[in-house]
Amino acid sequence: MAIERQRVIEQDKMERRHNFDPVESNLTPEQVKLEASRCLNCKNPRCVQGCPVNIQIPQFIQAIKEDNLEKAGEIIRQTSMLPSVCGRVCPQERQCEGNCVLGIKGSPVAIGALERYVGDNTKADMPEIKPSGKKVAVVGSGCAGITAAADLRKEGHEVVVFEALHKLGGVLRYGIPPFRLPRTVLDREITNLKQMGVKFHTNVIVGKSITLKQLKEDGFDAIFICSGAGLPKMLHVPGENLNGVFSANEFLTRVNLMQAGQPDSPTPLRVGKKAAIFGGGNVAMDAARTAVRVGFEEVYIIYRRTEKELPARLEEIRHAKEEGVVFKFLYAPKEIVGEDGYVKAVDLEVMELGEPDESGRRKPVATGKIERMELDTVIVALGTGPNPIIQRSAEAEGLEIITDKRGYITVDGETRCTNIPTVYAGGDVAPVGESNAINAMGAGKKAAKAINDLLK
Repeated sequence: MAIERQRVIEQDKMERRHNFDPVESNLTPEQVKLEASRCLNCKNPRCVQGCPVNIQIPQFIQAIKEDNLEKAGEIIRQTSMLPSVCGRVCPQERQCEGNCVLGIKGSPVAIGALERYVGDNTKADMPEIKPSGKKVAVVGSGCAGITAAADLRKEGHEVVVFEALHKLGGVLRYGIPPFRLPRTVLDREITNLKQMGVKFHTNVIVGKSITLKQLKEDGFDAIFICSGAGLPKMLHVPGENLNGVFSANEFLTRVNLMQAGQPDSPTPLRVGKKAAIFGGGNVAMDAARTAVRVGFEEVYIIYRRTEKELPARLEEIRHAKEEGVVFKFLYAPKEIVGEDGYVKAVDLEVMELGEPDESGRRKPVATGKIERMELDTVIVALGTGPNPIIQRSAEAEGLEIITDKRGYITVDGETRCTNIPTVYAGGDVAPVGESNAINAMGAGKKAAKAINDLLK
């Protein structure tokens, strides 16, 4: 192709260290036209096969070529109500763009950037809704919940979303920093749902404030549980209870949702000089880049494998490096050392790579060599697990929900139905495949379709 892949403009790497403004801007209208012209409109669109919600990618790009941006928006929103979100946070390099034919010998079409532009510059049409007389409860307002709520509401059902926190959006709001996903974008998508007639209740913990049995007694014909996985996985090493040790979940929630990084915050964050983040995924990158912005002088990512095995998006790794985050590979925590109840240092064990494990990546093996690193803050980004509140409260009322050995709700792969016929689950509380926004949306769409079939 004579036309090169178009690149978005990024905020200066030194300036963005001191603010939470979006790092990337949209493509210009001229760039959008050029980038759309690179699409080959394949007869067998592998990009669509790589999208968990099957957005008709060649069709919406063709609409861009025809200068019909509104049509492009309509095509995307047939399967995705969150184009502005997905265009920013989805791992396109492993999904749609990763399957693009142009990527075999060159750069794939910038599908994510095109989707984001269309989402930001078109409005969602409000569908005509004919009441069905049925009620559906959605537990959680993250990606899976928002997607399911939209599809269920289109079928005429009364949809009520219950959110445990005081603001809507789930992990999109408390987990993903605004420099990756501006809050105005998220608020706009939620407003669209409200205009469709979806009802939202915040500060409601299903399993505490109200139970599944009570929801059934209140007349809900079906329930979709998509409460996420908010239970952090920790290091399980000595010293983990010291002041200055955070889970990434707590750290990001306090900054993103409670503005703990601001000096006038009612719940301020104790900002030290040196922070170490353990983990190598997107959450680790978010935590490290957030730590830079709230004022830590030195921020480190410590990972027990090499850079080649990092699971985070390449774009996030690059941005972290540009913002001054230092990566230390082949180290694992042995002990967190404290003084007067606060973190003073961490003892790191030097690792080497052995044979591949069940994930296909070479397994880190301890060498026995220990190195001490002085620091005052430890952030653990090793993933999360499901909170058992809903399952335990349901069991206490005689509604046992079957879970696997890790505590995730067991569901049918296609319908997302649990062992209880009218109760469904999806997203991080019942994951299928990689845990990310677009896969959660795919689960929400499957659950909504199954619920619609049930209620008909």
